[in-house]
Order: sequence, then structure tokens, then C-alpha cells
Amino acid sequence: MSKKFIPASDPSIRYMGRIDRSDPDAPKIVYAGSMITLRFKGTELSAVICNHRFYNIMELGLLIDGKEDKVGFDTDRQRFSLPLVSGLEDREHEITLFKRQDATHYFDFFGFETNEGAEVLPPLPRPDRRIECFGDSVSAGAVCEAVENVGAPDPENNQGVYDNAYHSYSMITARNLGAEINNVAQGGIAIFDGTGYYHAPHTIGMETVYNKTVYFPEECGYSDWDFSEYIPQVVIFAVGQNDQHRELGDDPDITDPDHRRKWKERYKDILRDLRAHYPNARIILLLTVLMHDPSYDAALDEIVSELTAEGEDKVSHLMFKRCGKATPGHPRLPEQYEMASELTAYISRLGDEIWDG
Repeated sequence: MSKKFIPASDPSIRYMGRIDRSDPDAPKIVYAGSMITLRFKGTELSAVICNHRFYNIMELGLLIDGKEDKVGFDTDRQRFSLPLVSGLEDREHEITLFKRQDATHYFDFFGFETNEGAEVLPPLPRPDRRIECFGDSVSAGAVCEAVENVGAPDPENNQGVYDNAYHSYSMITARNLGAEINNVAQGGIAIFDGTGYYHAPHTIGMETVYNKTVYFPEECGYSDWDFSEYIPQVVIFAVGQNDQHRELGDDPDITDPDHRRKWKERYKDILRDLRAHYPNARIILLLTVLMHDPSYDAALDEIVSELTAEGEDKVSHLMFKRCGKATPGHPRLPEQYEMASELTAYISRLGDEIWDG
């Protein structure tokens, strides 16, 4: 049976997230929570992709007329057609394909296939509200669906089956506020290269990743992000959980004055660069309810004070009620929604005027 092909560059396809679209007919989908949406009148839909797996099982998330689902696959490093849904009523539908996991894999997206007689519909208007989140595995929704392990360590050898960026506090907050979001989140990441747990194949930190669309040196190198493509009104910066680990040598000690000064300066360097790109954005610093050294929370307070002394008046620090105390394992769905509720209320209290412009 013949199929109707809708190329990735078709204006009817709407993207959300920090996506490398240097090749408009084969964008690279890297960051957790990145979304590809199509509205159409038809009975079936497949995605034509080439997946690049590094580790863990491979699953992509689906929203089918608002109902969440997922689809797994094994094909790797070759172009193939991934069936998403079939047997639909021949009426209008909205299908969203999204990345559940962080850099366990990325995929090239070439387009959608549907039944020959299907009608492609124009996309809905984009929200006026825009959020960007820089974070680690918690912001990426890692292991959040392991609900039997609330308040407990992660299940062993879970292979990413419980990962779901759609239910990270950052993306829940965006939905609560009617905003779209670029979720620049990578499990294991710290501020400095050489610290944290994210290997690619050498440990790189947010100082390398924050301005990239692609950051896989062993696979396809680095690709710079054009900040003018997306200007958020709210920036969430949630890095610090993994910074106590160094790949080589002794682990850093945030209570050591010299290391604390260097860490804060590099943190502030990134914020200053973001401010240069986003002159009016509200920037919110935070750490999550995953257990961590409270010295990092104190360091965030110091960063806000020091930037305020420089004349910065739109940076603040949110402390969740159970910040660093709720769980030794990744936050599960209840904790993710708990954080989202607090963050939604915090942003709402800043007033609707923050969304202007």
C-alpha cells in the first residue's frame, strides 16, 4: 500500500526543544523532552528516523490526541519507518513524538508517513510563553516512573525503562503555565568539564553543553546553538547535584574556599552569557529534592547576592520545601509533581508581566 510522505522540513510539522536543524530535512533530536507534532486527517502515522544508540533501551514517547503512550524499537544506525499509530478514525488528529530519555541516544528525523489519502493540517499557534531549563537527570525525568521506589534508591539495572522527560518537573511546570520549553537537561552533568558523571567519551560539563545543540564528540562532534532562535522569558538553572564528583583525582569540596570561588565564578560566567542573549529573562536558580550537600544551596544564595551587587536584578534562588532531603534516588512522579507545583506557584507570583516580550 502506498504511503504519503511528509518531509521534516514541511511547515505543517511543529518542533519544540533545542533541535539541530542545520539540515532541515534531517534534524537531530538530542535533548530530553524535544517534541515533533503533526496535525492531520488520516488513519495511521509512522516516523522515518535513524536512531543512534549509546546505551539503555530505546523508547520514544507519544501523545495521541492528548493521550500518552510510548513505542519501543531495536533498529539502530539505519534509516527506517517506525509505526506510531494505526487504525485511527478518519478525522482530525494531533500526534506528538517526543524524546523520553536524555543522551542515551539521539535520532535523525526525516519526516512522517501516513496513508495516501491523508490530509495534512496547519499547526496550531505556538504559545507566547517560553521557558528554558538547564539541568541534570532530574530535569530530564530520569527514573521518574519507578513509582514503587518513592523515597528509595533507584532500581538496579533499570536500562532507562523508567525515564520520561514528559513528567520532569521542568516540563510539567511549562504545561501548567501554558508555555513551551527548551529542556537542556543531561543526566550526570555538572558545571565543570572533568566533573560529574556524563561521559561523551570524556566527562563534559554544562560549561561545554549549555550553548550546544549536539554534544557527542565521539559520534558527530559539537554543534553550536543559535540563541536568537528561542528567547525565553523564564530560565531555570538547576545544576549542582553532580558537581561533588571528579572523573580523575580527588573529588571537589565545595567547602574549600578556592574551589568554591572557582565554581561560583564559572557558574556566573554561564549566567552572564545567558543574560547577554536574554536581556529581559527571569533566571531562577535551584537544586532539587534529590539528596545533596546543602553547601551547594548556600553557594547558590551567594551567587545571587554577588550578581545582585553587579546590578543584576532578575536572578533569584528557589528552595523547594524538601530541597535535598526527599529521596536518595531520582525523584519519582510524586516528587516531580511536587516540585512542579512549587515552581509553578513561584513563577506565577512573579506576575504575568514577566511574559511580556
